[in-house]
Amino acid sequence: MKVLVVGANGQIGQHLVHLLKDSSAHTVRALVRKEEQANILEKSGIEAVVASLEGTVEEIAEAAKGCDAIVFTAGSGGSTGSDKTLLVDLDGAVKTIEAAEQAGIKRFVMVSALQAHNRTNWNESLKPYYVAKHYADRLLETSGLTYTIVRPGGLLNEPGTGKVRIAEDLERGSIPRADVAQTVLMSLDADRTFNRSFDLVAGDTMIAEALQSL
Repeated sequence: MKVLVVGANGQIGQHLVHLLKDSSAHTVRALVRKEEQANILEKSGIEAVVASLEGTVEEIAEAAKGCDAIVFTAGSGGSTGSDKTLLVDLDGAVKTIEAAEQAGIKRFVMVSALQAHNRTNWNESLKPYYVAKHYADRLLETSGLTYTIVRPGGLLNEPGTGKVRIAEDLERGSIPRADVAQTVLMSLDADRTFNRSFDLVAGDTMIAEALQSL
């Protein structure tokens, strides 16, 4: 598959783009916000396209043309206000779902947040972020796309272990970003993940085995 990574300049996105570049099964196109980001990626041999999630659905659909799958791992970041959370994490995600439909792309993987589906477990200090993730995920589930929603716990900048814990509902936990990216990569063509949502934290089970347990 040719995979469009939305949010390719983010920390998970950077891991995923390079995993896809080195993959024998997939190719990658990176979607970024700035020309200078695209230039850096292209210098390392990665196809890149510039589009804004605050732009139009049509612009995102044009960026996605020719791809077979989309991974949405974009976010407004912790230093922005709730307005950007609304515009990027919610509306940007919804626009990307609509763009996939316009471009005829059926496969869509969403990187969400642990327990985003369960309002009673939302972190009070991050409530706007959880609201955005919750409703973007819900729209994806009703879109008709072949979706997978990956809900990782607290994100760590540590080396990946290749071992995780996956379930519909998990307690609080953390996970290296590298392992999130690897899980997303392996989910792309894993039938057991199709039209499924799951929480993801560090654990003792190899990623492939954990995905098969869904």
